[in-house]
Amino acid sequence: MMHTAVGWHVELEFEEDDQHTRAAALVRLPDGSEVRARGHATRHRTDSNQPRIGEEIAGARALNELAMQLLTKAHDEIDQASGRISHPIHV
Repeated sequence: MMHTAVGWHVELEFEEDDQHTRAAALVRLPDGSEVRARGHATRHRTDSNQPRIGEEIAGARALNELAMQLLTKAHDEIDQASGRISHPIHV
């Protein structure tokens, strides 16, 4: 039986203009550390202005970068705890 021990809250914030959307992602971990990442999207001049789509793309890119940083952090912690170099963590 699995029990929930902790929860993570991820925050996403967006900045937009007519052509660009920027996203900033943040997760605070139970040990007090924070991991931050950014993503962006650029609207092609012939595309209609649909901010939600820019947010989805920029947000996904920020979350993807956040995920990669968390994998690297976990990999480094495995190496540090075990005293050896572990196999890379693949997505």
